[in-house]
Amino acid sequence: MRKSLLIVCALLLAFSAHAQKDTILLVDRTIPRADIRETPAASINIYPVPVRDNNFTIRTDREMSLVKVTNMIGQDIYRAQYRNPLSYTHIILENPTRGIYLVTIAFTDGTRVVKKIMIDNPL
Repeated sequence: MRKSLLIVCALLLAFSAHAQKDTILLVDRTIPRADIRETPAASINIYPVPVRDNNFTIRTDREMSLVKVTNMIGQDIYRAQYRNPLSYTHIILENPTRGIYLVTIAFTDGTRVVKKIMIDNPL
């Protein structure tokens, strides 16, 4: 009985591993290669890390047109769209709670970069 149970488990494991491999290959084949384009990475500095006193600075080597800060459940806590794009900005948040946030930066060339920041309680 144990031997037959062991054989059945081994067969199930082999079939599931094979099915996962096929699924991965199927997904990989459906990605159109012509649509993937490489853009040079933007140099982005966000400081201080961790963020204290409800403010931080963003400095980039490209011109930003939008900065958005969202919490981990997707709520916007800060959003600024710039008519005159800039490469340096100082962000002041209104009473954020301690935690991890996402900073989305949109550049004038249409690319976007998302960075994580940690907001800590002031000392």
